[in-house]
Amino acid sequence: MKIKTGDTVVVIAGGDQFTTDKKGVQTRKTGRVLKVNQEKQTVIVEGVNLVKKHERPKTANDKGGIIEKPAPIHVSNVALVDPKTGEATKVGYRIENGVKVRFAKKSGSLIDKPAKTKKEASK
Repeated sequence: MKIKTGDTVVVIAGGDQFTTDKKGVQTRKTGRVLKVNQEKQTVIVEGVNLVKKHERPKTANDKGGIIEKPAPIHVSNVALVDPKTGEATKVGYRIENGVKVRFAKKSGSLIDKPAKTKKEASK
């Protein structure tokens, strides 16, 4: 999977992909990835696909009620945000200084900061 926890993504498909501002202009919803499930190929994005859940009080002092909680989205319905342009982009891999890094295919800019190689880390 090419999306990792902490990445900023944009929703490109589904019923929860657009948000409308006061002027009536529609823009795509974006958010930070909170959790990635490799087995089910889903991601949980902050502020997107919120569901209302009824919770009962767990202790005597705790209050129950209706809470909003982000639900998982399939990874095919989100795309990574290009760090340069701010648009949705595909992700590619290349090797720089002996380290495999991710880059945005639209602009060519790096998404991950290249980590130190094994030789540099041992010095």
